[in-house]
Amino acid sequence: MHAVSTDRRDPQDSVPFGLRVSAALGWRFLVVVASLYVIGTIFGRLGSLVVPLAIALLLAALLTPAVSFLTRHTFPRGFATLVVLVGGLAVLGGLLTFVVMTFVNGLPDLAAQLARSIDAVSDWLVNGPLQLSETQLREFADRIVKTLQDNQTGITTSAITTAATVGETLVEMLLVLFALAFFLYDGPRIWQFLIRVVPDGPRRRVDVAGRRSLAALVSYVRATGAVAVVDALGIGIGLAILRVPLAVPLAALVFISAFVPIFGAVVAGGVAVLIALVANGPVTAAIALIIVIAVNQLESHVLQPFLLGRAVKLHPLAVVLAIAAGLLVAGIAGALLAVPLLAVLNSAIRSLLSEADEHVAPADVHTSEPEESGPDEPGLDRESDEPRPG
Repeated sequence: MHAVSTDRRDPQDSVPFGLRVSAALGWRFLVVVASLYVIGTIFGRLGSLVVPLAIALLLAALLTPAVSFLTRHTFPRGFATLVVLVGGLAVLGGLLTFVVMTFVNGLPDLAAQLARSIDAVSDWLVNGPLQLSETQLREFADRIVKTLQDNQTGITTSAITTAATVGETLVEMLLVLFALAFFLYDGPRIWQFLIRVVPDGPRRRVDVAGRRSLAALVSYVRATGAVAVVDALGIGIGLAILRVPLAVPLAALVFISAFVPIFGAVVAGGVAVLIALVANGPVTAAIALIIVIAVNQLESHVLQPFLLGRAVKLHPLAVVLAIAAGLLVAGIAGALLAVPLLAVLNSAIRSLLSEADEHVAPADVHTSEPEESGPDEPGLDRESDEPRPG
């Protein structure tokens, strides 16, 4: 009789180890991607709600230290919230009114200068190296007019859509104000309510990580606001010295664009140089370009490292990728919110991975202090080129 084989090996043993590891990583990767896709789809559908809440959170991060300052000086929290909210709205409304009025007053001069520049360009096209005929220029102008006439329906539809968008924007602005008021007045209790869903074991660590994230957001918004002011003053004063029209609105555009790192400075600087070219000619435009480059270099190499510090320091590649992803997913709002979200996630992950934060009480993390945005652990802040012990 033949002996019956008793070798019953586990079928998994016949699968190569590398393939098993790849499969395990693969399905986990697919789960993560599917989860991110579902979350992104939900946020995309609720964009009209998520974006105003995110903007309100950014404004709350900027204004909360002022509310805390007033409450420490015997002001009731409700009255402190009202003072900060009304004061912030008054400053913002006055600034917008000043910028709009300056833009409207300077627009006729810019239009006249634009017409003169177009005449100069046309003369150069006819009498310059290209030697184009006036008939060709006239045909080109007629072609532009015909294109506008052919797309009149689309332009009208876009105008109607724009009017509807303005209505939606007003509603979203009211939502921002409503949410901002409650974030300023009741922010701590809202956070305590949210972390109740976390189990008792990791709740303290999550609380500390959340406070670190809020401190990082406060630090980021505060530093970005300071950088935006310096950029706007530097470029605005330079344009005013060069007698470029609309220097104040262009400075305001620089201020707003500075909240979108890297891309915002490029776009705002390009608009400023273009206006200088149209209004004052190539020499002034070249000088304006030098001013824009100098201010951007000051921002990149001095202001950003000094004001943001190591607590919310992000690699430039991570910033560019975050802005690009935000722009693809949610347009301008996504580009605006991508870097603050990245700073918040960076601070939270660092806190959760830090051994030092295991012994930190949530009450010891003060969100209004920028240095509290990162755990007190030198190993996390050490530059890669410094020598390590051992």
